[in-house]
Amino acid sequence: MILHIKNIKYIGDFKVEVIFNDGRKGVADLAEALRGPVFESLRDKAIFSQLKLDSQLETIVWPNGADLAPEYVYFKAFQNEEELQSKFQEWGYLV
Repeated sequence: MILHIKNIKYIGDFKVEVIFNDGRKGVADLAEALRGPVFESLRDKAIFSQLKLDSQLETIVWPNGADLAPEYVYFKAFQNEEELQSKFQEWGYLV
């Protein structure tokens, strides 16, 4: 199954409530993703909070052109769930 984000809600402090097309709902803390030239400006919470769901890409995007892979957001939301560890390892998020 290809993951898509179906709904988002910014809840503060770089945390986003997300609902995926597989029915899972969780909270992703995206603070660690804010590195590098494209994401640097998003460290400003006022700019970060301008996130939206792109209906074509079905992922989180910002006005500056930054976006995150749905798989990464999924990992951040569910990284502590034991049954998903092999999937995260397969995706390269765990070594």
